[in-house]
Amino acid sequence: MNWARMYDCYGDVDRVPELLVRLEREDDAEAWDELGHRLILESDMVFPASFAALPRLVCLASRSASARELAGAIVRRAAGGHGCDDLLAGCVEALTEFRELLDLQLRSRPDDYLAVFRDLLAVESLYHWSAVLGDFSDDFYQVACPHCAAEVTIAIGGYGRYSAIRDWNLGDVDRRDLRPVSPETLCGPGRWMYETAVRDGEAALADGLTHLLGHAECPRCASVFNIADEYASSHRPPM
Repeated sequence: MNWARMYDCYGDVDRVPELLVRLEREDDAEAWDELGHRLILESDMVFPASFAALPRLVCLASRSASARELAGAIVRRAAGGHGCDDLLAGCVEALTEFRELLDLQLRSRPDDYLAVFRDLLAVESLYHWSAVLGDFSDDFYQVACPHCAAEVTIAIGGYGRYSAIRDWNLGDVDRRDLRPVSPETLCGPGRWMYETAVRDGEAALADGLTHLLGHAECPRCASVFNIADEYASSHRPPM
C-alpha cells in the first residue's frame, strides 16, 4: 500500500498508518476516536485512506468492536461519490472476510443486532436498505405511487402498518392496510434478509420485512404497488 497517496479527511498521508500500527499493538480509545474522525468526515464522506485502512480494520474486527464498527461505517458509505472505486475493488478479499465475520456475529444475537445487520446489508451492496432499515417499532418510508405520482407514506410499526397521505395538520390520512408478502414467495435479497432474521430469532424484524417487501394501496388512485421495488428504484445509489 502506497500510503503517500492515501490522504485522510485532513489531507494527511502519515497519521492513519501510525494510528493503525498503534491499534494493532493495543486497544486505545483515543486512537480509535482520532482514526474515526480521520476516515469519515461529518458522518458522511470517506477518503482514500478509509479504503486503504479497511483490510487492516477487518483483521482487527474479530477481537475489536471498535474496528468492526468503523469498518462497517466505511462500507456503508462506499456507495457515495468518493472517487475511490479502484481502492474499493481492491478490498474484495477483506469484504469477503468481513461478510463472514458479520454473519457469525449475527448468529450470536448481539444487543446491537440491527447495526450489525445493516453493516452486512452494505457488504452485500444493499446500500439503500443499509441506510434506512429500522427495527419496525416506528418506521416510515416515503414512496411515490408509480401510477399517479402521489407521495405515499408507508408506516410499519407501533402506529400501524398502512399506506397514507401525510397531511401537515391532520397527520396520516386515508389509511389503507398494507398487504404483507407471503415468505414462501420471496426471492433474491428479500428472501435472504427475511431468512437471516428468522434464523436469528428476530421475529419483529422478520415480520416487518414481510410488510416492507409486500404491497401497498395508493390512497389517491387506489392502485396497488410493491413497496420495496418503488422505494429501491428511487433510493438505490448509482454504482
